[in-house]
Amino acid sequence: MTELRPITEENFIDAFNLRLAPGQERFVSHPIRSLAQAYVYRNQCQPFGIYAAGRMVGYVMVIYDYDVPEYDIWHMMVDEGEQGRGYGREALDRVIEYIRTKPFGDSSRVALTCNKDNMNARRLYEDRGFTPTGNEYEDEIELTMTVQ
Repeated sequence: MTELRPITEENFIDAFNLRLAPGQERFVSHPIRSLAQAYVYRNQCQPFGIYAAGRMVGYVMVIYDYDVPEYDIWHMMVDEGEQGRGYGREALDRVIEYIRTKPFGDSSRVALTCNKDNMNARRLYEDRGFTPTGNEYEDEIELTMTVQ
């Protein structure tokens, strides 16, 4: 069972130590970049460590886009040594539960982008109810879902 824990001064180094598998760097940014973005957007986002059995196994950030409005899921990743254990699926479920609390604003739209070549991630997102919108941004496709 996974849980989300906010990134704080106590655990941000654990996020820095997460590693992507070779070749995955083109699919998602490392948490170091994401945490810099979290600082800039600190009034509208929450970075989380993904935890299993008390240790950080991944990272994800939720950001609220006031202009749309919508919740966006950014930079979700699971450490290379922890992949294939269902942590990504469980973490995505926890993220959706968090978004349902509407922590930043009242929107039921959730969006994310996925690299066109990242079929594992795309399957995960579609299995959890996300659907492609048809919008493309360079090598990324947009997927959305509605939450109540």
